[in-house]
Amino acid sequence: MNNKFFLYPYEVGQVVTLKKSHPCGGKTWKLLRVGAEVLMTCETCGHKMTIRRAALEKATVSVAGAEEK
Repeated sequence: MNNKFFLYPYEVGQVVTLKKSHPCGGKTWKLLRVGAEVLMTCETCGHKMTIRRAALEKATVSVAGAEEK
């Protein structure tokens, strides 16, 4: 997959901080699956959610936990 078109090079296991908070109050999400759609789980309550990658890139404030290769 060519990453030159993506704003953030998301990887499984990273923790993403979003602009808006989840109804439980948490803003951090852990990425479980990455592709055209991203599966992530809320770090506060454990709720799982699927979101389109374009929407996630627009809502992302910061990405933490990048694994070095």
